[in-house]
Amino acid sequence: MRSNVDPQKIEQLMKALGREARGSGSIYFTGGASALLIGWRSSTVDIDIRLDPEPLGIFQAIAKLKQELDINIELASPQDFLPPLPEWRDRSIFIGKYGEISFYHYDFTAQALAKISRGYNRDIDDVKAMYEQKLFSLEKLRDCFEAIAPELIRFPSLNPEILRNRVKKFIEHCESTSEREK
Repeated sequence: MRSNVDPQKIEQLMKALGREARGSGSIYFTGGASALLIGWRSSTVDIDIRLDPEPLGIFQAIAKLKQELDINIELASPQDFLPPLPEWRDRSIFIGKYGEISFYHYDFTAQALAKISRGYNRDIDDVKAMYEQKLFSLEKLRDCFEAIAPELIRFPSLNPEILRNRVKKFIEHCESTSEREK
């Protein structure tokens, strides 16, 4: 069992990966790592990343740093659960560059859809926090869902109608909450 991760450990990880990798590339943080860096959570168990493009030597660096920093690093992103959203790279938010590695927050619209599809309470709380921080818009959430809906058949564990209803319910909740606050 590894220790919980805090924002300082993520900073250490980014610097070390930038130092250790032998080539350029991009690393996209998702889930708890984004939550920590932006500040709506104080800790997480895993650091979920997507490599795109994959930096040379990154797996050797990850293996070494998992031990040195006592952290779990998982290769996981919304693309493992849903079809890639159109223009997800353009909506990903740049964090910084260490060595030849650029670090980003993976597209928050995609993160929101992936978390809504899982539907766990913590995931829905994360989506609410992302929305409150204006990291995605309801319109973009709706549009991106509609853009990937025809491809959901490629993900047999998903029921497209259940996901459509969850997205609709989340949007309606946010719209009714903002109406009450006016």
